[in-house]
Amino acid sequence: MMEQIDIVADMIVNSNRIVVFTGAGFSTESDVPDFRGPQGVWQMFDPNELNLQNFLRSEEIREKYWQVHRLFWETVRVAEPNAGHYAVTELHNMGKLDCVITQNTDGLQQKSGTPDEKVFELHGTMHWVDCLDCGERYPRERAHEKMLAGDKVPRCDKCNGILKPATVAYGQSMPERETRESELRSARCDMLLAAGSSMVVYPAAQMPLIAKRAGAKLVILNLTSTPHDHHADVVINDMAGVVLSRIMTRVKEILQA
Repeated sequence: MMEQIDIVADMIVNSNRIVVFTGAGFSTESDVPDFRGPQGVWQMFDPNELNLQNFLRSEEIREKYWQVHRLFWETVRVAEPNAGHYAVTELHNMGKLDCVITQNTDGLQQKSGTPDEKVFELHGTMHWVDCLDCGERYPRERAHEKMLAGDKVPRCDKCNGILKPATVAYGQSMPERETRESELRSARCDMLLAAGSSMVVYPAAQMPLIAKRAGAKLVILNLTSTPHDHHADVVINDMAGVVLSRIMTRVKEILQA
């Protein structure tokens, strides 16, 4: 693996517009479970039942949906960034990070010090809730307080409308601005580093392919193989955050030599 780490470190040293694409595996090292994985919350609930259309038309489904998201939030609210998140922030501090495109909704990349404006959250964020009636946005903690007080489905303080976590539900489109910007950034980067993503959830998983087709170097760090591995210049199957931290240590050694 050391040879591969050296190769990726050299790529980073010689790149100026790096996009980092992260998936659930990047946050499992912060003890945030992969909610779609074998031990994930979606094994206890049917995600197809809790889609956007059912959420809009059924109070019972809304109760279930908020029950699921309460479990999500109680994990995420106490989670801390791991070595991988901090390694990405080091890329930013070096002036090499164009942006982070993430499938994660936990906000850990920003918590590690990467500026908000450099993080595009394709699947939304757990840190806010939106009123589907008047459009008012509240910190997630406000909805959590309502649930602790006994509300099964928290309501908007302003209009009593339906509140929904600002994450992308099944059957809901990805946010337009984030998707458009992610596609543009992927097309113009000189290196895309994909970390902790199984590359099976579309349209997010097309970003590494957009970058590769445009001529960028593609590096994949993931515990298991992915459908995109044959497109990559380098693939390392190990814990993404740990490997990326080791890569950044090598980058600093090269730059200081």
